[in-house]
Amino acid sequence: MQERSERTRCRLIDGAAELFTRSGYASATLGQIAAAAGVTKGALYFHFPSKDALADVVALHGSALLGEFLDERRATGDGPVQRLIDLTHWLALVRRDDPVARAALRLADDGVTGPGGTGGLRRAWLAEARRLLAEAEAAGELGGDARRDGAEALLAALMYGIAPPGTDRTAGSGTRPEDGGALWQLLLPVLVGPGRTGRYRTVPPRPRAEAVRAA
Repeated sequence: MQERSERTRCRLIDGAAELFTRSGYASATLGQIAAAAGVTKGALYFHFPSKDALADVVALHGSALLGEFLDERRATGDGPVQRLIDLTHWLALVRRDDPVARAALRLADDGVTGPGGTGGLRRAWLAEARRLLAEAEAAGELGGDARRDGAEALLAALMYGIAPPGTDRTAGSGTRPEDGGALWQLLLPVLVGPGRTGRYRTVPPRPRAEAVRAA
């Protein structure tokens, strides 16, 4: 019984993610979400008292994925510029491969701030990217042209090229994950200086479990 209840809950989250991404938060109705999940509205209310509650779960999923990724990258000991590169790859990949995280981005674009007004996945990503840029500047990793406003402009170009606001209706909108390496090869000379690009990996990092198996 508990297992069936959990399956229903997961279907509802997936259905909500699909509707939030396709129609936006305001237009998605609880009836549509229930229909997408293949359950009654009564079953929906058993698990979620409101559309806000569903949106909070979707937003938390995206934030949890980001937190797990950041913990994994910190454990590598890589410097801030490398972790920033990896962070942009993560955004493109999760947007393509995880429908619930994709919906979390769309919710943030629709002004849904998430549990406790946390601001959503896009704001959390931007906050981490800005923190990494500040850390990179303090560590002397940034080239002269990328300091201060230059780094912020570069960050905005990356963020809104990879995941443009309001376009998350399909996994294919925005920059493709496979384009990230080529993009960074163009941008790294501006960020760190032309003579220092060889120390950074521009392809997506392998998950830790995969790297351990390969070793």
